[in-house]
Amino acid sequence: MSETIAAASGRELSYAQAIQEAIGIAMEEDERVFIMGEDIGVYGGAFQVTGDLVHRFGADRVIDTPISELGGAGVAVGAALTGMRPIYEFQFSDFATLAMEQIVNQAAKLRFMLGGAVSVPLVMRFPSGSGTGAAAQHSQSLEAWLGHVPGLKVIQPATPYDAKGMLLAAIDDPDPVMIFEHKILYKMKGEVPEGRYTVPIGKALVRRAGRDVTIVATAIMVHKALSAAEDLAKDGIDAEVVDLRTIRPMDRETIIASVMKTGRLICVYEGVKTLGVGAEISAMIAESEAFDYLDAPIVRLGGAESPIPYNPELEKAVVPQVPDIIQAARALARRER
Repeated sequence: MSETIAAASGRELSYAQAIQEAIGIAMEEDERVFIMGEDIGVYGGAFQVTGDLVHRFGADRVIDTPISELGGAGVAVGAALTGMRPIYEFQFSDFATLAMEQIVNQAAKLRFMLGGAVSVPLVMRFPSGSGTGAAAQHSQSLEAWLGHVPGLKVIQPATPYDAKGMLLAAIDDPDPVMIFEHKILYKMKGEVPEGRYTVPIGKALVRRAGRDVTIVATAIMVHKALSAAEDLAKDGIDAEVVDLRTIRPMDRETIIASVMKTGRLICVYEGVKTLGVGAEISAMIAESEAFDYLDAPIVRLGGAESPIPYNPELEKAVVPQVPDIIQAARALARRER
């Protein structure tokens, strides 16, 4: 089933339930698929995403690992090289820093270094982002780090529908796919069809059509951008919201076409602004035919130059919020080149 087929049943699942369902479908279809990570078995995962999978498939396919991200990631890479299709869950995306050797130097490079003789069909899942009061070492958005590495595919589903479809696409993929799942989205509900379907990796989606300004957003910022767009419409500003969905490979065509239509661009993402996803999008537009269509400078709304604070008000202050998007769009709509 492709993403163009609507969910006619009206069945709703949470983002977390959609992920669990995708894993269950993949494990039922293919005995090579298994999942591993810390506390994912009887406990059901730090965010209860794996749920009862251990009771359905057993502890030999839903594997609780020791507290060693480097070791667990190495086992996952090795299993992928032998023809298995592992899914490795990090408790928090921040802990990717402990496994960068296996992710960056092994998983990403082995197909290239061995002349295409092997593939690494590996999925790694990273609960990411702020909003839970988990403070500086458990709240980061590090997708731009891994998006910098050739050989990796990096995705950020923003809805339950995409969470299921993109995960199934990732499991099918012959190359390593890194999935960043915003923690605040786990409880968000949305329409999700039963059975197997996939959402293509590398394809952005226009969530809201508009004519005055393009807002390219990632993960939870998609929902903030859509909320801002509704308020902007009351001011007569018609915003187009593009859900990036894939960090690498990035969908140039959809973004460029949108900017050529609206003439204005705002990039909204939770990761730190400097050298972030918005910087790559901005450079893409500057180097493309869309540059001549710009009627105002590009605006980047990213995270502040700060670790994520524990205090809830400070935590909100260091990442873009709906009023920030509204203010930026209003100012951009008034500017002429």
